[in-house]
Amino acid sequence: MLRAASRQLAGVQRVAARRNASTLAVENLEARWKTLSTQEQNSIAKQLEEAQKGDWKVLSQEDKKAAYYIAFGPHGPREPLTKPGHSAKVWGGVAGVMVASAALFYVIRVNGEEKPATFSKEWQEATNEYLKSQNSNPISGISSEGYKGKGYVQ
Repeated sequence: MLRAASRQLAGVQRVAARRNASTLAVENLEARWKTLSTQEQNSIAKQLEEAQKGDWKVLSQEDKKAAYYIAFGPHGPREPLTKPGHSAKVWGGVAGVMVASAALFYVIRVNGEEKPATFSKEWQEATNEYLKSQNSNPISGISSEGYKGKGYVQ
């Protein structure tokens, strides 16, 4: 009986020592994670994985926070891609493209040829007459009875 009690006490002491060591390793882990080497990160992750296999009520609050951070924290592939000042660069780029496209549009309009012949009022009136002669859109369009619209004249 005494022997079993001493074994149990030794086991409890080992668990306590392991828990104290792991608590020291995970203390303030979020702030230290990026400064740790890959080997240290893997070691801490494995310690926490082993600790989680036991009773979760035994885990300290620091252990739980560290386990959550390792599983779901913003590091590695989950690290945000945008850095401070990124949105200002995007807005600047969009504004630059808009200014360049407006300048290109202006240059094309200034140096472009005259309007096509189909933009003249005579042409549009002739189009209306032709469509009436062809009885085009007789229900609600230009060939309908009592039509009061301008047709194709702009």
